[in-house]
Amino acid sequence: MAVLGFTLATFLLVLYVSSVANYPNGKVGRSCHGMVPEHGHTAHSDPVHNISVSQMTFRRGDQIEVTLSGPPFRGFLLEARNAEDLSGPPIGSFTLIDSQVSQLLTCEDVQGYAVSHTSPSKKTKVKVYWNALSNAPNNVKFLVTVVEKYKTYWVKIPGPIISQPNALPFTTPEATIAPLSTLPPVSHLSKSFSASDCGNKKFCIRSPLNCDPEKEHACFFLSFARDDQSVVVEMSGPSQGYLSFAFSHDRWMGDDDAYLCIREDQTVHIQPSHLTGRSHPVMDSRGALEDMAWRLADGVIQCSFRRNITLPGVKNRFDLNTSYYIFLADGAADNGRIYKHSRQPLITYEKHNVTGYPKNVGGSRSLFLLKTHGALMFVAWMTTVSIGVLIARFFKSVWSKAFLGQAAWFQVHRMLMLTTTALTCIAFVLPFIYRGGWSSYAGYHPYLGCIVMILAVLQPLLAAFRPPLHDPRRHIFNWTHWSMGTAARIIAVAAMFLGMDLPGLDLPGPWKTYVMIGFVAWHVGTEILLEIYAYRLSRKGNLLKKPCYVESLLEYGHRYTNPRNVISFYKLMVDSFFFFLRFYLFIHEKHTLTQRQRHRQREKQAPCREPNMGLHPSSPGSHLGLKAALNC
Repeated sequence: MAVLGFTLATFLLVLYVSSVANYPNGKVGRSCHGMVPEHGHTAHSDPVHNISVSQMTFRRGDQIEVTLSGPPFRGFLLEARNAEDLSGPPIGSFTLIDSQVSQLLTCEDVQGYAVSHTSPSKKTKVKVYWNALSNAPNNVKFLVTVVEKYKTYWVKIPGPIISQPNALPFTTPEATIAPLSTLPPVSHLSKSFSASDCGNKKFCIRSPLNCDPEKEHACFFLSFARDDQSVVVEMSGPSQGYLSFAFSHDRWMGDDDAYLCIREDQTVHIQPSHLTGRSHPVMDSRGALEDMAWRLADGVIQCSFRRNITLPGVKNRFDLNTSYYIFLADGAADNGRIYKHSRQPLITYEKHNVTGYPKNVGGSRSLFLLKTHGALMFVAWMTTVSIGVLIARFFKSVWSKAFLGQAAWFQVHRMLMLTTTALTCIAFVLPFIYRGGWSSYAGYHPYLGCIVMILAVLQPLLAAFRPPLHDPRRHIFNWTHWSMGTAARIIAVAAMFLGMDLPGLDLPGPWKTYVMIGFVAWHVGTEILLEIYAYRLSRKGNLLKKPCYVESLLEYGHRYTNPRNVISFYKLMVDSFFFFLRFYLFIHEKHTLTQRQRHRQREKQAPCREPNMGLHPSSPGSHLGLKAALNC
């Protein structure tokens, strides 16, 4: 199992794709047996596509051309089977004619048993060769599943039967394909859910805590009411796409029992699923759910269903007599296909038994470790380091008296900088504890954080070995110390801007960005004002001592009375500020570009934003084996 952070980041990720429906590239070898798409809609019964063959008889070793044609379609799965046992494994093998359109699949551990599409692009004709092997039966029937678009597909379209020359005439059985099963009935809710029984008769999870779904449209509400040996579940919340919740043994992803309410047009589909490891969810049969009902009003999705507390004969459904962590999430959907969540799901603080004593609980969309990480980094790089820099530059002449053997300004500066390093080190390890390792989902933020960590450690080490004040090499130390410190501050601020956009913190936008911009502008403006003020005092002759900052930086002979030096440094500060802005915009642009590239890559691997071409084996108790109804 992954750790908590990955759970929250992935929990809704796994809700917007399916374990085997994510194959617009046609790699659906796991679906060879059932030949059923995972689209959650009823398969059409009147096929409009046709299979033709180049000859009706064959001998072992022959190669027969097979053509699939018809109106434009996107995906297909073509197999040959024993006409006398269509439920058996595929037989023979295929040879490609156009590898740009079709590809061979491995079924029953045999390469070439089936053929599928290579992309979701539209096509009207596909040609392949079928090879009759030495063990071919007397009569062979071709079957194909065709996906025209997300809601329109045909399962196991029967093709011609080809026979060996001496085979007896074959009579097609009356029922070669199982009839469609009846889905559980779904009704409409007449009114909003009530929170009046929360803590008395219902176990409720609400966000914000104690909100009322009858009066507040922004209320996320999940309740469980025990009714003899079953539980009535009610879920409500503002969403244009879907709502979902899950039971988990821990706060990490893996082995979770999840339920979704997905809006499609003016309908809501209720679908159970289960999560395995870090893979996508597998949608399960709705046969375990009863009394399903839904309602759409004012942008709020409401759905309810009943399930037995224990389901010993149903896989992946948890025993509700046990305590679990509970997740509550929402996201966008389009035509029944759900997308990655835009924010973190709500997760309860501890495990709860929803069939036990009724409670009224809340949760958090942000993790304590990530909050602590962000807070420590903010204090370190927007407070202690900023004050430390100002003291070193402008307070030498003010706090020049000795304190514990060193000038007071130096003691304060050193204390603040060591505090910055300590806070950075503590904050640095927290995401690794939270994530259980390196995160590849945080963009450039962790890379910049590593650079800041290295510079934060090198700075005090470099200062410990600095040359004496009048040593000829002192100016090398001064420039190196200043350059590394400035670089660390710029990179740290850029990392914080990027980190604020990560969903793990769940910060309110756009105020989070405005606040950070205000802090940066305040510090840069303060330094500029202090430089101008010090320069004006020096021109009037009001300073008894040389301005501390110049001696700190260049050490030799520079004076505020030299306008060229003042203008040069003022220009340096302004250039540094705008360099930071350019650096941040560059990193942010790269970060956005990377996210878009990952998004496109997911689209190539998952059809959640394109009609789903995936196929899935049938399973008992499901609608033609639709184990992944409506998850994409």
